[in-house]
Amino acid sequence: MSRTLPINKNDYIDVVFEDLTHDGAGVAKVDGYPLFVANGLPGEKAKVKVIKTGKSYGVGRLIELYEKSPYRVDIPVSEKHKYGGCQLEHISYEGQLKYKENQVRQVLNRIGKLENVTIHPILGMENPLYYRNKAQVPVGEQDGKLIAGFFKPRSHEIVDTDESLIQLPEVNEAVQTVKEICSKLGIPAYQEETHSGVVRHIMARYGKQTSELMVVIITRTKDIPQKNKLVEEITVRLPKVKSIVHNINSKRTNVILGKKTTVLWGSEVIYDYIGNVKFAISALSFYQVNPVQTKVLYDKALEYADLKGEESVIDAYCGIGTITLFLAQKAKNVFGVEVVPDAIEDARRNAELNEMENVEFADGEAEVVIPKWYQEGNAADVLVVDPPRKGCDEALLKTIIDMKPKKVVYVSCNPATLARDLRILEDGGYKTLEVQPVDMFPMTTHVEAVAKIILNL
Repeated sequence: MSRTLPINKNDYIDVVFEDLTHDGAGVAKVDGYPLFVANGLPGEKAKVKVIKTGKSYGVGRLIELYEKSPYRVDIPVSEKHKYGGCQLEHISYEGQLKYKENQVRQVLNRIGKLENVTIHPILGMENPLYYRNKAQVPVGEQDGKLIAGFFKPRSHEIVDTDESLIQLPEVNEAVQTVKEICSKLGIPAYQEETHSGVVRHIMARYGKQTSELMVVIITRTKDIPQKNKLVEEITVRLPKVKSIVHNINSKRTNVILGKKTTVLWGSEVIYDYIGNVKFAISALSFYQVNPVQTKVLYDKALEYADLKGEESVIDAYCGIGTITLFLAQKAKNVFGVEVVPDAIEDARRNAELNEMENVEFADGEAEVVIPKWYQEGNAADVLVVDPPRKGCDEALLKTIIDMKPKKVVYVSCNPATLARDLRILEDGGYKTLEVQPVDMFPMTTHVEAVAKIILNL
């Protein structure tokens, strides 16, 4: 039998918000039926309009607040704030940290059934604004001028934005400067509807510890009109720039970067440090966008690994070797695995850059390479995983259980898949001792966590 819903589309109802969804919407319940409302906070009483109903949940629009949360903060009502990627900016930073810590606690309990694990208070930032070292911004045209900013939700309409609250000032300045120069020189923006025009995106990357700036101009075309003049003006107006790169993406696609990249001026890479480890960052490199909290995260992973200098360590999903090289400072040897060949090249270059000879990198899927190593008789004392949001592959988890490393350190960007994978490891003979949430992305709904896991002998 079909369920009779307690509310209908276009109803106006009074609700009390009980929780937040994973993307920051308020959750109210009407006779047990969940209603998701953007901008609602737990504990608030409000009038909402029902704008959509489905079998399992409905969606509402906030009309009026009767009682506000003590964590609510007033924000400027402007386009740039609405679409700047800051889903939680209407919540005080104290409230954001509480929400994220609770999210980790709830999913570990609900999904992982891990009720006796120590979950530490979340580690937040002293200054939760202007922290991102990278921006990649779509470009369009409006009234004969170039615009660059953010897409409105569920659309490809660009809102022209002069800054983002979460980008470093140097990154904001670089994007705006390149936009202004392109507009002044009459270099046309890409037109998605007709697949015409030139500039698709502007990317800026900044080394916070080195003050080195990279500008990447992504175009549909092989050539950039007035390229020499463009480069000259960028170098004059952005004195910190060390690299100007041209990336070509000629396909009809939502993917930002194409495969062909050439250096227009300066170096192919810029450099930055996380702690004492130096990294070379190219236009295509994956590099953590919040270097301050990355060090906090990696320091915790290193603490949980508790290396004494004699251990053999495997770092699954190693990327450009960021965690690998942190571990190599304390381990006898570290083996990193990554499926992206370009990332492995970067990892090897970074190991050479830091004169670390106790690291090796393999190109391939962790769930294929590590079981092969195990079959060949190569085991590890400590295994570190830092998987994508989907979590660890089932084959890798099985190999960990069979290999029986004494310690596993799990670095997670998704509490739900962390909880799922911890449950599998616990059922396979491991014990989760403690979990440390870390706020890598203030003003957004994302939260990272590090778990310390030992073989339960």
